[in-house]
Formats: sequence, structure tokens, C-alpha cells
Amino acid sequence: MSSIFTKILRGELPCHKIDETDDCFAFLDINPNSKGHTLCILKKEIDYIFDLSSEDYQKLMNFSRKIAIALKKSVNCKRIALSVVGLEVPHVHVHLIPLESMSDMNFGRSIKLDDNEFKSIVIKIKSNLK
Repeated sequence: MSSIFTKILRGELPCHKIDETDDCFAFLDINPNSKGHTLCILKKEIDYIFDLSSEDYQKLMNFSRKIAIALKKSVNCKRIALSVVGLEVPHVHVHLIPLESMSDMNFGRSIKLDDNEFKSIVIKIKSNLK
């Protein structure tokens, strides 16, 4: 069965896309912990990060690093946190979360952004990608 992320990759569900390669895809989380909260996924539908091959793991981490660097330049924050939890969606994904405090890592809360705010963030991040 396809995960929600596979449906996003196929264009069956909308997203606020930031970037993609042949192997990876980045988009804004629709229930962000903080402004700019981004998800990086491997296009292969694999549930658990440690089931990835070393090569796929490196692809995802290198891609996530590139996105995190652009994200840090795009939003006002102390740093970008990386989290891999993987319980809510059975598809390997990395959370990149702009932090001001540890409470920004609380997955039990989210902030609300309107469509224009999401679009503005994507434009800023894309402008900082190298």
C-alpha cells in the first residue's frame, strides 16, 4: 500500500515542494512544528531508515544537509534540528526543524500557516539552494 508520501511523489496529493533529485524529494510539513519545518524523503518506499542501503542512506543524508543549509539561510532560527522518528508514516523521512528552543521539537504541537506563508517560505528556501 502506498504511503501518503508516495502519493505526494505521484502528484496524487498536493505539497509545497522545495527540491528534488532522482532519488530524494523535499517539501514543507503541512503541520509544522515551526516555520520552515521541512520533510526530506527518499523516493523509494522503505519504512525504516536502518533498512536503507548505505548508498541510499548517504543520498538521503547528503540531500537533507543541502536542504538544511538553505533552510538555515531562509528562516530566522538558532539552528536546524534533524529528527528521524518514522512512526507516523511508514516511509523513511527526515524532519528538518528550525529551532529557537527545545519546545520546537515537540511533535505534539504545530503552528498554523496559510498558503501564502507556505509559498513564501518555499521561495526563500529555493533562492538559497546551491
